[in-house]
Amino acid sequence: MLLVTGAAGYIGSHFVRHYLAENAGAAVVAVDNLSLGHRQALPAEDKVNFYQTELADREGLIEIMVKHKVSAVVHFAARAYVGESQQRPFFYLDNNVGGTTSLLAAMNAAGVEKLVFSSTCSSYGNPVYSPIDEKHPQNPINTYGTSKLMVEQMLAALALCTPLRYVVLRYFNAAGADDSGQIGESHDPETHLLPLAIQAALGKIPQLKVFGDDYDTPDGTCVRDYIHVNDLASAHLRALALLDKEKVSTAVNLGTAKGASVKEIINMVELVSGAKVPHEFVERRPGDPSYLVSDNSKAKEVLGWIPQYDLKRTVETAVNWERNRLY
Repeated sequence: MLLVTGAAGYIGSHFVRHYLAENAGAAVVAVDNLSLGHRQALPAEDKVNFYQTELADREGLIEIMVKHKVSAVVHFAARAYVGESQQRPFFYLDNNVGGTTSLLAAMNAAGVEKLVFSSTCSSYGNPVYSPIDEKHPQNPINTYGTSKLMVEQMLAALALCTPLRYVVLRYFNAAGADDSGQIGESHDPETHLLPLAIQAALGKIPQLKVFGDDYDTPDGTCVRDYIHVNDLASAHLRALALLDKEKVSTAVNLGTAKGASVKEIINMVELVSGAKVPHEFVERRPGDPSYLVSDNSKAKEVLGWIPQYDLKRTVETAVNWERNRLY
């Protein structure tokens, strides 16, 4: 059986739904401490064996893995606020690195050898060249990105001395919601551009703050690579299939290989929602690169993965969720 950590979170819940839809008769073990996740994001059915627990509970994790005969783990659980990671660096290291150390030790004790790890393009830091491929230097500029890189290095070390095999998936900007409208992005506080732009358009917040309009980009605002959450989910499924088929450990970028500026996001939200996005330009945030776009050719080659959602469809699903959000 498959164990999913952070299963009630934004990306984890979309993966669980996608996995169960693609694997008739399958079940999952869902682990989440619900500090950021939402229990209602997971199906309330016998296909989900849910445990509200901490990754630091190593003995508890071993018991769960042995009880359910876990054969692989998809690891989403982490804190992921860049600003918070700078204010609470030791909390991030304890949670993201220490929690993963406990998980990996439990996997080793329970004889679980396959892992798909949720990593980030933040591990690259300021781009030396663009688009960014997997050979790009990893020089993170915040504690969040550093914590993910430390886990990547830990996985590489363990693969040399234990049976562990893994696929690291480095996301660019996760966005959108499930087409059903039953699950979507729900953070507190919300820091991501797309949901904030939509909330401004729908009158849920007074206005959107745009951090800088003097970057070296065509319209002066930052450019990012927005990848739909269901495309991320499908990539994890393909990564599991790769681990089933080959004895491999590798890292893969997940992005659309297309950039959209902040102004282009605002324009798309206005087009889809039919409402203006009130916004103001404020000072740049420290450490915001002007241009972050993926080279996703390795994902296509190694995983056979091609993103299915374009920017318009991604925004449509996000607007639908924000208008009718359930949690």
